[in-house]
Amino acid sequence: MSAEVKNEIQIEIAHVLFIDIVAYSRLLINEQHELLQELNQIVRTTETFRAAEAAGKLIRLPTGDGMALAFATTPEAPVQCALEISKALKSHPELRVRMGIHSGPVSGLSDVN
Repeated sequence: MSAEVKNEIQIEIAHVLFIDIVAYSRLLINEQHELLQELNQIVRTTETFRAAEAAGKLIRLPTGDGMALAFATTPEAPVQCALEISKALKSHPELRVRMGIHSGPVSGLSDVN
């Protein structure tokens, strides 16, 4: 194969919200599945998530026990999303999560799949 592939790396700044379920590995498999479904439902209904997704400015990465949401919008987006999730979680006491936010340079990567 002599075909040369040129990939230019484009660096952007992303603002990432990390979410994971507390004590996930101690749960039964069916409990893990139920809580992940519940968390996904809560996250998908937040206004910030829906707006970023509609604008094509959101990358969703499942992490097994939660997710990483990379916003290519404003630094406030993951903060606002975390606040919306936190409000919604008040009516779901069985779903305990940790959330963290980071901003920094990212570059796209082609998945091998």
